[in-house]
Amino acid sequence: MEEVKSTGKIVYSKDQGSRMVPQEGVEKLIHLSLQAKEHAYCPYSKFRVGAALLAHDDRVFTGCNVENACYNLGVCAERNAISKAVSEGYRSFKAIAIASDMNDQFITPCGGCRQFMREFGSSWDVYLSKPDGSYVKMSVSELLPVSFGPEDLSLQKVFNTPNTF
Repeated sequence: MEEVKSTGKIVYSKDQGSRMVPQEGVEKLIHLSLQAKEHAYCPYSKFRVGAALLAHDDRVFTGCNVENACYNLGVCAERNAISKAVSEGYRSFKAIAIASDMNDQFITPCGGCRQFMREFGSSWDVYLSKPDGSYVKMSVSELLPVSFGPEDLSLQKVFNTPNTF
């Protein structure tokens, strides 16, 4: 995990951005996630979240959280952005930036979103940000270590286990 310090509008990173995403691309992605947050529908929690997802052809898909009176039917910003991309044929991603209104700590995806991101690989970048533009860069595998993914379904299984107790 790498924390980035921000001084005003300038963001300094130890590695000056991901190997896959140049620094100016990271800054744009975080900016778009902050904009997406503005569209959040969260009348119950009042906790706005935005996400900006970068596909390998550099197309960006944004999403925001959408709550529902039946709480478990709400959709997180990360899953919203990924679902938009998947519905348009995308299955491979470079990075996602996540934004909220929290000043004291970086936003992190919930467990469900971590598993949802893992469905599309474990080595892409996740930028956890604050409203001032500072961020922490992690990979999906750092957010969800020792994860279960699509490739695990093809592993050999035992099919003759009796279901008697």
